[in-house]
Amino acid sequence: MTHIALTVHQIARPTGFPTPDHFRFVESPVPYPAPGTALVENLYWSVDPYHREMMDADFALNAPLEGRTLGRIVASRELSLPEGEIVLHRQGWRTHSVVHPEEVRRLPMHEGVPLSAYLSVLGGTGLTAYVGLTRIARLREGDDLFVSAAAGGVGTATGRFARLLGAGRLIGSAGSARKVTDLTERIGYDEAFDYHTAPVADLLAKAAPDGIDVFVDNVGGEHLGAAIGALRERGRVVRIGTVGQYNAPGTTAALFDHADMVEKSLRMEGFLVRDYADVQEELYEFAVPHLLSGALTLDETVVDGFGRIVEAFLLMLGGGNTGKMLVRAAAG
Repeated sequence: MTHIALTVHQIARPTGFPTPDHFRFVESPVPYPAPGTALVENLYWSVDPYHREMMDADFALNAPLEGRTLGRIVASRELSLPEGEIVLHRQGWRTHSVVHPEEVRRLPMHEGVPLSAYLSVLGGTGLTAYVGLTRIARLREGDDLFVSAAAGGVGTATGRFARLLGAGRLIGSAGSARKVTDLTERIGYDEAFDYHTAPVADLLAKAAPDGIDVFVDNVGGEHLGAAIGALRERGRVVRIGTVGQYNAPGTTAALFDHADMVEKSLRMEGFLVRDYADVQEELYEFAVPHLLSGALTLDETVVDGFGRIVEAFLLMLGGGNTGKMLVRAAAG
């Protein structure tokens, strides 16, 4: 094990799109665990759209960034945290983390399931998609769905889960022709469009001329307005994120006919996945058999090397990933 630990600090607040200058890598000796704690050598890091929103005020400056991380316990002074065990924690953007028992979640380590899956389709990303479909949308067999940012981590998981749950037609939006092709040819969407090519309302009307039952929204803005217009009676909107506004502080809020909400008996609900930790085991029970059978495929973009974590984060914000963006400690 190396004797030098690396952490990433945010050192300035961005206005608009962040740059590498908003971050700094800091070296320090690898910490030694105090009684009741354990030292984790981190293996995988999740970089997520919500990190950008938190950069505006929530993350402390000149301190390590938080985030979902998988690592192996390499030194322990706590009986409940044995050395060699793989754990998930939120000590974030650092190569080594000292954790207390209440700060980690042990992984079931299903045989045949790649470790990365516990940060993607079986992790917070997959749980967000699963909760959105089963708890918020209350998906019914045959429901037609529209998903914004459909080529991202939550979008790909939503599409794959919805298909397994018996959804009808799946329509997705993405930011490039390549991603549109990927959505329809590999991920299982019936229709997809590049939202840069025309007004979203026009593109959605062409893709779903008979309307939709559910909109899973990762973007907000124009997408939200278009979807409300396309929803059928008793349609549902699942609000997950507003990535379209994270890097544009002056972005106008979504414009839509507010009468639609009443006249079509629509329901719009947002949620935070942290409030649904009790659904995690249900997600395992649903998804793991499909992973093992091949009916469910991992959609991941993996960047190797902790030194590239900022690069990976900025690449993800710019739409450079398909599926979940992950950083891996080393190739292999």
